[in-house]
Amino acid sequence: MASANVINLTDSNFDDKVVKSTLPVLVDFWAPWCGPCVQLSPVIDEIANERVGKAIVAKVNVDESQALAARFRVNSIPALLFFKGGEPVQQLVGRQPKADILSKLDALA
Repeated sequence: MASANVINLTDSNFDDKVVKSTLPVLVDFWAPWCGPCVQLSPVIDEIANERVGKAIVAKVNVDESQALAARFRVNSIPALLFFKGGEPVQQLVGRQPKADILSKLDALA
């Protein structure tokens, strides 16, 4: 079950939720047919629940928002992009350990 603390991003709400955020933002680019993406999903939910008020955690379904994937040059998924001040500052590609994701996200606080 997806966490209520994870924001589903689209072409229409991305700038409001990510670019204008004063908090660090973790964006998971994924697709439902991607095995590693599905395996990573519970980890993303846990991070969202643990960082409420400290960071924004969001997802982009690349099948539904191909323009966002192209905008940030996401060629492989899962891709985790870390934003600070509305700008992407780091990217991880592939399934990642929770500790590594948290380390990168917390470093942006």
